[in-house]
Amino acid sequence: MFGIVRPCGHRLTEGLRTEWMAHLCGLCLALRADHGQFARVATNYDGLIISVLTEAQSERTAAARRTAGPCPLRAMRTAPIARGEGARLAAAVSLVLASAKMRDHVGDRDGILARRPVAAAARRVAAGWDRAGARTGAELGFDTAVLLEAVGRQGGVEALAGPGTPLTAVTEPTETATAAAFAHTAVLAGRPENAAPLAEAGRLFGRLAHLLDAVEDQRADAAAGAWNPLTATGTSRAEARRLADDAVHGIRLALRDARFTEGRLVHVLLAHETATAVDRVFGTTSCGHGDAHEGRASASGARPGGGNPFGGHADGGNPYGDGSRGGRPGGSGGGPGGPPPSPGGPHRPEPRGFLAGCAMFTLLFCTCRICCAKEYEGPWSRKRREGCCRDCDCPDCGCGDGCCCPCD
Repeated sequence: MFGIVRPCGHRLTEGLRTEWMAHLCGLCLALRADHGQFARVATNYDGLIISVLTEAQSERTAAARRTAGPCPLRAMRTAPIARGEGARLAAAVSLVLASAKMRDHVGDRDGILARRPVAAAARRVAAGWDRAGARTGAELGFDTAVLLEAVGRQGGVEALAGPGTPLTAVTEPTETATAAAFAHTAVLAGRPENAAPLAEAGRLFGRLAHLLDAVEDQRADAAAGAWNPLTATGTSRAEARRLADDAVHGIRLALRDARFTEGRLVHVLLAHETATAVDRVFGTTSCGHGDAHEGRASASGARPGGGNPFGGHADGGNPYGDGSRGGRPGGSGGGPGGPPPSPGGPHRPEPRGFLAGCAMFTLLFCTCRICCAKEYEGPWSRKRREGCCRDCDCPDCGCGDGCCCPCD
């Protein structure tokens, strides 16, 4: 899975969109800094919540941000990114759980991993990620063994599950892993009083992630003859929806008991976007863009999926197609296909040639600028164009940056 909390850029205000992108890019670059370039494939939407939670409980300092260099996924623009212990913990957790899911796929002989040489290479990569994640976790006071132990029990839990087994028994290992990760953000932030409510929020978030993954995969699993929690336990779709809604409500209640220095982004992601994810998976409501723009642009190249909320890469909905003119959220500079800023005032750039235009069209299409941008630069003419879905009808709580909804 690619993460259940993947907000459409139109549902976030400019300020929150900038913050969300700072944490996403911060996670990606923390993976690179601590674990090497290839580790960036573990970047995923849900993993960045660890970074968001840590920062939300801490006093913001100038050291919490740095300016990252140009990146192809930001149209070679710089951007402010989150850094510090929260980003490093998010990286360690994402890496260890991604390694566990890689071994799971090897065990299931999925796709190319059915070939022995490829499977052997994948096992070596997973083992290296375990060691690297454990080193970073130890530096931050977090024992990643709790994650590996929880994920390691999943196979045994599934083997014992059958008709009548409570679905929550199957989701328990995932709940345990996410509870430990969420709770440790309180330790890093020096807010021990938040550990219990955040552990509860993490437990329910893990349950929700596992549930939604099971619902999304049930039809494909049935066609492939693969094991699925809902099918194996005989759980109805209606019961799965009830459990998912209860998990969302429980997360909201747990967040009320935690104390944040600045909790707006946490609230939007965990109180609102989780509910949107439930509606999306069960088909009750969806973003005005549908899923047409999801799954095109990725910050990585692997899919360590499964019922693990941190096990997928940042795919499904382009985070850079944010509706602003620039590739950097909240900025006014040029994004993918967007007009570059000009200190000397507006000017008419020269049209691109055929091949260069084709390349730019591909970039615009794959980053959803043609669909979602308010304005973008025509791939051949370089004239300003309007995105076809610029007037989004995404569901919005109407809270703005200062969310004050009761979330009952």
